[in-house]
Amino acid sequence: MADDIWQVVDSSTVGGIETHIGVLARALIAQGVAVRVMRLADHGPNPWLGQLDAAGVPHGVIGGGVMGLVKRLRRERPRLIHTHGYKAGILGRLAARLVGIPCVSTFHAGERGPFPVSLYQGLDALTSCLAPRIAVSAAIAQGLPFGATVIGNFVPVPATSPVVARPNVVGFVGRFSVEKGPDLFCALAERLAGQGIAFEAFGDGALRPELEARYGSVVRFHGLVTDPSGIWPRLGLLLMPSRAEGLPLAAIEAMAAGIPVAASAVGALPELISNGRNGWLFPAGDLDAMAGAVAAWRAQEDAARAAMGDAAWHTAREGFAVDVLVPQVRAVYAAAGARLPAP
Repeated sequence: MADDIWQVVDSSTVGGIETHIGVLARALIAQGVAVRVMRLADHGPNPWLGQLDAAGVPHGVIGGGVMGLVKRLRRERPRLIHTHGYKAGILGRLAARLVGIPCVSTFHAGERGPFPVSLYQGLDALTSCLAPRIAVSAAIAQGLPFGATVIGNFVPVPATSPVVARPNVVGFVGRFSVEKGPDLFCALAERLAGQGIAFEAFGDGALRPELEARYGSVVRFHGLVTDPSGIWPRLGLLLMPSRAEGLPLAAIEAMAAGIPVAASAVGALPELISNGRNGWLFPAGDLDAMAGAVAAWRAQEDAARAAMGDAAWHTAREGFAVDVLVPQVRAVYAAAGARLPAP
């Protein structure tokens, strides 16, 4: 359909990029913009598709690589394509240029993957000159050879601050990969065992089987949770011991729910967290400093915890809410040449 905005991605599961796309698609549809999520290929069962169906977001599969994408674009003529991730970015910008359709690319990753992923990420950056660019953090924008418009990740944020008692539970929410630091989370849980704090981990990835086998007695592993709204009532503190980051959605979602975040001072997290006001920052990989942040949270009286949770909510509401940032995305679309209906 010529009126569609295509959100193009190569997806096999639910992660930060998929969550971002889902939030953006729902917001645009609510404003009267036709949106379709288009996956480059079918990689088998994907729990994300159920989320899109439940939210009323149309989706489809392209197939056939870059020529398959070119054929679909020529036949269906979407209003604009918005790519996410290195594979969709490389192929999508080239196909859009060949067909003469506006394209916008968002860069989400704050870290380089191992070879050959790092090679593809480099090619993605070099070919980004073919379309306007959005970066979810200033650090990511600075790392691109042609710069980018910085628009942070965004989430639905309640209109009023959630005021609820929070349990003494520290959570990890994310991919079980080296850069996210789940091993550090588990090591801290082992160190603080018996001190009245529970540790719960949500997510999946290559490191999970080994960590669950070693730390299953001190950490409760929930696996992949496709609906994060069920996570936040369980937590009092989100711990993000990342070794590298962009702007993690989990941190913003936690703060929107009134949960403070203790995190490594990497990527855009220092822009999100004000140390001692809405959370804590510590040097990446410093287990002692991480333990100190958790101890500071644990020692807070109820009133101090409530004030910190309220400050976390204010941060999300004022800077990372859907209604604050989606108009900025629409402005990039307009600058790229896509005329959209008024909200």
